[in-house]
Amino acid sequence: VVAEGKEQREFAGRPCILEPGIRSDFAIVKAWRGDRYGNLQYRLAARNFNPLCAAAGRITIAEVEELVEVGEIEPERVDTPGIYVRHLIVGPHEKRIERRKTSS
Repeated sequence: VVAEGKEQREFAGRPCILEPGIRSDFAIVKAWRGDRYGNLQYRLAARNFNPLCAAAGRITIAEVEELVEVGEIEPERVDTPGIYVRHLIVGPHEKRIERRKTSS
């Protein structure tokens, strides 16, 4: 029932149903650094899913902590190429650090 009207192929002797990939109208991602061509570099856990989210959107809006000159991000350090990014915003960056308060 699930396969009705969908393309089916066999891979390694196993029948598979082909589905189109998820495509969204907008993708909003936050990056550590970016240049004015839209090349983005992420830090830490943001490198796991942000590149995939940026590629899945028809229009990608990226908020960067730091805007650098073109060429400052080494080509092998670019996590999302500028071809995927339509709009670039330099947003205010806030470091949330716990503060210990003691009674006086």
